[in-house]
Amino acid sequence: MDAKHPVQTTEKTLMLVEELKIRGSCGVTELADSLGMGKSMVHNHLTTLQKHGYALKVGDEYQLGLKFLDIGGHIRKSMELYEVAEPEVKSLADETGELANLLVEEQGKGVYLMRAKGAKAVDLDTYAGLRTYLHTTALGKAVLAHLPEERVEEIIDRHGLKRKTPQSIGTREELFDTLADVRERGYAIDDGERLEGLRCIAAPVKTSSNDVLGAISVSAPASRVSDEDLHGGLPKRVLNAANVIELNINY
Repeated sequence: MDAKHPVQTTEKTLMLVEELKIRGSCGVTELADSLGMGKSMVHNHLTTLQKHGYALKVGDEYQLGLKFLDIGGHIRKSMELYEVAEPEVKSLADETGELANLLVEEQGKGVYLMRAKGAKAVDLDTYAGLRTYLHTTALGKAVLAHLPEERVEEIIDRHGLKRKTPQSIGTREELFDTLADVRERGYAIDDGERLEGLRCIAAPVKTSSNDVLGAISVSAPASRVSDEDLHGGLPKRVLNAANVIELNINY
């Protein structure tokens, strides 16, 4: 939901934070030119962020500070799902040798809460806190399949159905057909839909009243995941991990 009366000063600060996230390190003049803001205003915002530990000055340039990690870590630590799921995500990575992930939905996007690497795992572009489109991942589809239809419609209206690869879902009809399949099977599949050459299997984590809390998955190169694996041993392991998490949360 968009704010009816956004605070301009706060919006400018957040624009600077997002720009620094993208650029990594940047000077006042470069930031001012990029965002169409005055250099004096940019400097004031940056020094305020610096004072409170949210930005650092290195030479003549600014970068984001680890205070953001402190806040993100605190939020994650306070989430029951993360606390309960963490050992299961690690066990799933160890058992399969691949990359295991935990994701939740927030404001219509998927947010990775954690990932754990097995012995053979590939190093992908994911990290704790990364936000992604739900329709492009097995994790996201596992979540969407167990949200009310009107909520799914709201998410589509807000974020669209942008294709990340040629295999991505791009229409409402295709998405709702896929979500029906997910509910019938009990797990979701991503076959190169976010990253080409990557296959993922995900299962939802639900409450005893059937509300979806998030999803857990395994990701691996397509060369190591056969069609038989995609509908055989891997889904069983992922579903078992999701079931253990559900039991620990609900009982």
